[in-house]
Amino acid sequence: MICILLVAGHGTVLETQIKNDDTGLYSLLRGVPKALLPGIGGKKILDFWWETVNIYKHFERWATANDFPVENVINDGSTTLEDQLGAVADLQLAIRSRKLQDDIMVIAGDMLCADQNFDVAQVIRFFRSKPGELIIYYELEESEKSSSRGIVEVCPDTHRITRFLEKPQEGLTDSRLASVVFYCIQRDTLSHLSDFLSLQPQASDRSFGRFWEWLVNDKQLDVFGMKLPTGFQLIGQVGLSDYTKWLTHYSTKPQDNPAKPITFRSYARVGLMGNPSDGFNGKTIAMSISNFWAEVTLVESQTLVLVPHPLNDPTEFGSLQDLFCISRKEGYLGGLRLLQATCKKFYQFCSKQGIALTKQNFTLKYDTNIPRQVGLAGSSAIVSATLKCLMKFYNITDNDLPKPIRANFILNVETDELFITAGLQDRVVQVYEGLVYMDFSKKLMEEQGYGNYVPMDMSGLPPFWLAYLSDPSDSGRIHSNIRQRWLSGEPLVVEAMKTFAELTDKARMALRARDWSSLAQLMDQNFELRRTVYTDDCLGPGNLKMVQLAKQFGSAVKLPGSGGAVVGLCLDNARLVELRQAFQEAGCVFCVITPYNPSASTVGGQH
Repeated sequence: MICILLVAGHGTVLETQIKNDDTGLYSLLRGVPKALLPGIGGKKILDFWWETVNIYKHFERWATANDFPVENVINDGSTTLEDQLGAVADLQLAIRSRKLQDDIMVIAGDMLCADQNFDVAQVIRFFRSKPGELIIYYELEESEKSSSRGIVEVCPDTHRITRFLEKPQEGLTDSRLASVVFYCIQRDTLSHLSDFLSLQPQASDRSFGRFWEWLVNDKQLDVFGMKLPTGFQLIGQVGLSDYTKWLTHYSTKPQDNPAKPITFRSYARVGLMGNPSDGFNGKTIAMSISNFWAEVTLVESQTLVLVPHPLNDPTEFGSLQDLFCISRKEGYLGGLRLLQATCKKFYQFCSKQGIALTKQNFTLKYDTNIPRQVGLAGSSAIVSATLKCLMKFYNITDNDLPKPIRANFILNVETDELFITAGLQDRVVQVYEGLVYMDFSKKLMEEQGYGNYVPMDMSGLPPFWLAYLSDPSDSGRIHSNIRQRWLSGEPLVVEAMKTFAELTDKARMALRARDWSSLAQLMDQNFELRRTVYTDDCLGPGNLKMVQLAKQFGSAVKLPGSGGAVVGLCLDNARLVELRQAFQEAGCVFCVITPYNPSASTVGGQH
């Protein structure tokens, strides 16, 4: 691939204002081409793109100073705005004069990129994965008008640019995605340059915006878009005031001082109804609880570092007996693998989705108080919080990674990368947070790739309680062979999953009506149905013991997850006190649930 930097612009607003400035502050910049104006850190703007791609008198001197072959600086013969050739004509001149027969990358050399760690290699990889041309775009800031940019409309599934509008008038498009002069063009498409130029005799019409309009809208060639989650600014389109503001803003950004840490929490959840049918095209209702959470902190650093947790990722033990006890209770796999798998999947997702990440490194560490191995979604909470940090750090928006897709992402981290048995319920409620109704019907899942997720009113909820084993087994074993039986169409399992969905719809109505007695009865029915399908051998003596204990005190009870804990609803406060004491005497941990309501908390769980 050949990279061509375009630097032959004339008659810009900035050039005129520098020439007319009477303060004397910018006298040294008079006559300096805009691509060679000072950029960040004392470097010229063109220096940034030269370092990024690493591939007349002012440019010749720049070329000599930067060990760039002077013969590759092409003079288009223009000296004023009136005799300029136009950007597309300049590109064709470079291709023709150097007899180029390769894919090319085209970049405006006078373009300031808001991020100084641009990763051009990721752009090239994405371009080579697509059967067409590539345009880089970004999302306009609120202060930017679409009428000043080339606007693209992009298919979110294929990343194909469906329409290109050069500086459209207000109302012509709802898109806020702006193209910049950063393109990759296949060698077989270069012949279209001549065709376009023959249709545009005026230099003012030979802009890249007009070229892409013609290529996308008229010729309907396959052109794809890749998003960079940062801003761009063409120097030729701004005045002296905006230019100095850009320099001041990016020059005063702390370079050596440690960046402010990014910290997010994701909360444990309890399945109130319908689980475990989320993995079987069923319906569920789940709730995030603020009693337990996982917290992940990300801070920018020179290298990428994943910090082991001192308790959950132990490498030193007091004795062999200590190792035995910790391994038996906690298992062998801590949270470090979750951080690593999330980072890997995040990079893979962004590359596939056409989002060019910057070359920034970071340090990740986590902490959690979610009890392990008791089915409260502790693993997915760490993945969820990590994803929130990565999205914030790389400026990935909800449009880039919508909530339903985010839940799928988290599930894929666990199932594809770490082979953890899991369903979508936990990931959905940890993304949406609060009390969420979920429909995973086969029709929805096949048509859109995710279910129907509806947040519910959390006001006036009854006092749910939670108890869990202090020495649990691996909660993942509870799933047994149900999936194989369901896939084979065993009537008992298939009908059970349909019944779980029906119970969920009834529970939804009970929650809306504040009918807590009906909700309690439905919770009991949920457990008995699960017991019928999974059998006592699969549920295990620990879970059954907790359920029987709760029933002795007249409390509704069911499993909130895959096993190791129970969630209940006791409408008699006096019996609830007795219930707590009985569970504690039985060696279990007991607590009254504090629901996590996102509308009453910090947005997105950020701290």
